[in-house]
Amino acid sequence: MKYTPLIIVLVLALAAPAQAGVRLYADPSWTGAAKQARIWAKKGRDRDAELMRKLSKVPQAFWFTGGTPRATRRAIDRVVTGAANSGTAPVLVAYNVPGRDCGQYSTGGARNARAYRRWIDAFAKGIGTRTAIVIVEPDALAGLCGKHRIANLRAAVDRLDALPAAFVYVDAGHSNWEPSATMARRLERVHATRFAVNVSNFRRTDELVAYGRKIGMPFVIDTSRNGRGPWHGKGEDWCNPPRRGLGARPTTSTGIAGVDAFLWVKSPGESDGECANGKDPPAGRWWPAYALGLAKRANPPL
Repeated sequence: MKYTPLIIVLVLALAAPAQAGVRLYADPSWTGAAKQARIWAKKGRDRDAELMRKLSKVPQAFWFTGGTPRATRRAIDRVVTGAANSGTAPVLVAYNVPGRDCGQYSTGGARNARAYRRWIDAFAKGIGTRTAIVIVEPDALAGLCGKHRIANLRAAVDRLDALPAAFVYVDAGHSNWEPSATMARRLERVHATRFAVNVSNFRRTDELVAYGRKIGMPFVIDTSRNGRGPWHGKGEDWCNPPRRGLGARPTTSTGIAGVDAFLWVKSPGESDGECANGKDPPAGRWWPAYALGLAKRANPPL
């Protein structure tokens, strides 16, 4: 079939992600890397300090894990305002669903469905009419637990999707968790039109692209720690595995059909939990040694 040039341009425009070319917001004060750089610089660890400075300047997601609706709205408004003032878009993570992490290392979340919906409403109001990329509830759909999980996620998606300039991606686990057909059905049940994969995980990008295409919606990939792929040695392959490295830098211009962005959703250097028989730091705590290892083994290099 022969297309006129006008039709070709139109088809390409429709195929391109709406946020292609959008610059992502970085706030070094949000991560532990900037502070660590100052500490190591004072101790004469100049090379390590420089790696931490570089790490702190890479756009990373802002996680919101609880708090009152009022405090949450204000906190998100500060982040989104900072991004808007710099002509960039922030990546925001909503991580407060009841029964979060099914009682594992990151257990917690809102008390009940009513409290969660009030919190999500405040989250949305903090964004308002401004541009933001939102990752909805890492692990919640792949690791289903709790009586009202689907209903809570559906309510969150419906509220956030109503925002005029937000790009909403429901977390869909990763390529080594649930089958793509299972995830496609679950995403449909919560009214998702976009999804995220590999949040806080280590699967390789090409594997994730193949997995995401089977699901069949636009998606983003967390490349924060997948530069060396998954761990195949002893111990958990998802919980602070050794000798991993930073992955591709965040961008909304991936050059891969169907992949809206590479993002650093997980903040590199924050622990996955008290693995290694409880010897690792608690989930979310800054871990300088692990951060340095990721930075030294970055692929591509920092």
